[in-house]
Amino acid sequence: MPHQCYYRGDVRIRVACDRALLVTFGEEISAPAHLDARRLTAALAGARGIVNLHPAFASVLVEFDPRRHTHAEIEALVRSSLEHAAEEELPAVRLVEIPVRYGGEFGPDLDDVARDHGLTPRRVVELHAGAKFEVYFVGFATCFPYLAGLPAELATPRLAAPRKRVEAGSVAIAGAQAGVYPLASPGGWRVIGRTPLRLFDPAGEPPPVLRMGDRVRFVPIGEGER
Repeated sequence: MPHQCYYRGDVRIRVACDRALLVTFGEEISAPAHLDARRLTAALAGARGIVNLHPAFASVLVEFDPRRHTHAEIEALVRSSLEHAAEEELPAVRLVEIPVRYGGEFGPDLDDVARDHGLTPRRVVELHAGAKFEVYFVGFATCFPYLAGLPAELATPRLAAPRKRVEAGSVAIAGAQAGVYPLASPGGWRVIGRTPLRLFDPAGEPPPVLRMGDRVRFVPIGEGER
C-alpha cells in the first residue's frame, strides 16, 4: 500500500481510487512545490503503464490501467521517477500575451471589484495588466488555465451565486487566482474583462493555447478599456 515518502521536502503518495495515485508536494501551495509537480509530470510523461497525468498546484494525479498494473507497481514507478525528476528538462518558458477588453459588457464585475478594494476601475486594470502571471495548471473546463500571480490588492471572493453562463474568453479572478474561461459555461469567478483570443482550438496541435509553466501578460485593448 502506498505510504509517505520524502523528496525535496514532504512528498506523499496515496491511493486516490482503484486506478490512480495522488502525489502531493507538501501541505501548502508554493512555487517550489509547483516546480516539483511540473518535474514529476515531465518525468512520467509517456511512461509505460501511465494512462493519464493530471497536475495541479502542488500535486499530480497519476492514472493507470488497473487491469494491467497494481498500485504498488505504479508507486514504484513514481518513486523511481522522483529520484531523477530534479534532472528533468522542462519545456522552455513561453510568454503569452492575451489582449483584453476590460469593463462594460465585457467585464461586468470590474466596478464591484474596484469598489470592494477602494480602487478605481482604471487602477484595477493597471494592476491586473501589470502583473506577471504563471500557468500553474490547466483544468476545470476544457483548457481553463489557473494563473498564479494576482496582485494581493485584487484578491476577491467568488460570487455568492454563480452565473448560469459566462461567455467564452472571459477574464476573471477568484480568491488569489486569475483565469480565462476557454468556453461558455456556468461560473462564479469575478469577470473583469474578455479576450477575443481563442484559448481552445480543437484543430490545433496541441489544442490548448496555454500550458503549465507558461508566463502570461494581459494587454488592454479597445472598447471596454477603462
